[in-house]
Amino acid sequence: MRTIRIHVDMPLTSGVDITLPAQAGEHVARVLRMEAGAPVVLFSGHDDTEFDATLTSVGKREVVASVGEGRQLQNESPLSLTLVQGVARGEKMDLIVQKATELGIARIVPILTERSEVKLDAARSEKRLLHWRAVAASACEQSGRARVPQVEAAVPMATWLASLGEGGPMRLALLPEGTKRAGELGLTGAAMLAIGPEGGFGDRDPVALAAHGFAGLKLGPRILRTETAGLAAIAALQALYGDI
Repeated sequence: MRTIRIHVDMPLTSGVDITLPAQAGEHVARVLRMEAGAPVVLFSGHDDTEFDATLTSVGKREVVASVGEGRQLQNESPLSLTLVQGVARGEKMDLIVQKATELGIARIVPILTERSEVKLDAARSEKRLLHWRAVAASACEQSGRARVPQVEAAVPMATWLASLGEGGPMRLALLPEGTKRAGELGLTGAAMLAIGPEGGFGDRDPVALAAHGFAGLKLGPRILRTETAGLAAIAALQALYGDI
């Protein structure tokens, strides 16, 4: 029988009854059509713990669950990867966030680059951020992760680069002219991976990335679309240095 996993962005404690957040409650009641007494698994997304729970009340306005025993999961990758993704249009960005989460990404930083086709004002940026975070949480529900990756608000690449300090994890940018190969990096612990949007990085972008310590990474002889490039690179790095 399929286990229904539900992300609830609130502290969870065994032996306590909680009212599910409105969106989660609506999904349980109207989409899944679950009834009182049904078992579910709850996780807050902030650590590696998930909890068995039982729905005690399923109503039109609220859904209540009784939180049972918790357990620690051991499915987070030993390689903490940050995906620095040039914002892609619509469903492409959703796909990137979803699949990167399934592949074990720890953090996603959407950036606006020289060739970015997406334009975001403050209101639209906030709306997209909430949507991307919901996509990541849903991907955790499906993939069995209890820790939801950190998804940050989209910022211009120059602004984000200026916020970086010295040192830290290895910095990589996927570039057709890159000289680094995935198998020769010797990664341990963590890394940042920058991916251009549709059309790739502009002429000035690689210069700015290199000035902040990003080395050019090349996956192979073919040019990959933005929705393919990051996912392929994450899978390769996880296979070589993570837990795939």
